[in-house]
Amino acid sequence: MTRSKYFTALALMGLILLTAIISPANNPAQAQTMDTPATHAVILDAGSGTILFEKASAEPFSPASMSKLMTIYLAFELIREGSSRLSDTTIVSEQAWRNWRGRGSTMFLNAGDEVTIADLLRGIIVQSGNDATVVLAEALAGTEANYVEWMNIKAEQIGLKDSHFMNSNGWPEEGHMMSARDLATLAYRTVLDFPELYTMYAETTFSYGVDPSTGEPIEQSNRNPILYSVEGADGLKTGHTQEAGYSLVGSAIRDGRRVVVVIAGLETARSRSREAQRLIEYAYRNFKTYELFKAGQVVETADVWLGQKGTVPLVVADDVAFTMSRSDRNRMTITLSYDSPIPAPILTGTPLATITIQVQGKPDRVIPLLAGRDVEAIGGFAKIGAAFRYLIFGAAD
Repeated sequence: MTRSKYFTALALMGLILLTAIISPANNPAQAQTMDTPATHAVILDAGSGTILFEKASAEPFSPASMSKLMTIYLAFELIREGSSRLSDTTIVSEQAWRNWRGRGSTMFLNAGDEVTIADLLRGIIVQSGNDATVVLAEALAGTEANYVEWMNIKAEQIGLKDSHFMNSNGWPEEGHMMSARDLATLAYRTVLDFPELYTMYAETTFSYGVDPSTGEPIEQSNRNPILYSVEGADGLKTGHTQEAGYSLVGSAIRDGRRVVVVIAGLETARSRSREAQRLIEYAYRNFKTYELFKAGQVVETADVWLGQKGTVPLVVADDVAFTMSRSDRNRMTITLSYDSPIPAPILTGTPLATITIQVQGKPDRVIPLLAGRDVEAIGGFAKIGAAFRYLIFGAAD
């Protein structure tokens, strides 16, 4: 028999009070109360994994230089694994120099330059150098084509469902696409997986090469506008093409809470800057993260069929939090579902149930509940007596 319980949840002083009701509230998803001139957008609360706002978030588009996030993610992974080091050097190939000198953003590399991996990464992150991206790809994979193949494999591994790469730097090319949701996922994974290397995204200037007309070093500023205008901003990347307009993947952290914003298709660089700032402020002003369950917390005690123990605790493996507006928190429902009684034997950590968290206007979140202890099965003739007692009296420990 499948057993379900439905709960309303009220956040009070950081605690969640659960009250059983007979049936779930019928809360159809409401239309989002805010909008954006961006053609594609996502606001992600990174800590809880909650999508706070989205617009055409799964539709692929030309990501321009924002796709360099994938190039950098893969390079960070190779550095972490020890396949490459920041201090390693490579020689700028004649082909890379000829193909990319003066084409879009550049690090001002010259053929034959010996350059470190660290400098190439900063040339990509701060200066958005198309030349630096190709030189990095050649240094780490032998050819850019090899590196792009690795990018597509890694994208699939980390769950980017609507992305495909044709080159390493985002130069417009048929079939080179990403979605806003994939960009938000990639940004979050970069922060989560490489916290020490991620700090490069907050650097505002980088100097490489010498201006032949003045003999002075060539210093360029980071093109990410929110680094200069948004409290707590520490990344990530802008993009622009005639086809896709002005775009940005940005992130900020305040009091330990991180927000990721993706916008695409704006008409001007100024509107991109203003809209990124507006969406980040919207997220911090209107939403709060509520802790629902702590890792290891017992959510329910389930009956067991023919076990040496009559019940088994159902626990969450990790902390469960949800980010929502203050008005939504009183309309949140949590549904607990499992087959009862649960037959023995049962091993600790076995998924036995789910809780589904529903908030108006947001995708449902389904959290597995695990067995909190082992329960061995009853053997032999004892099964008959145990089954009879269960049918008459129910479970008992």
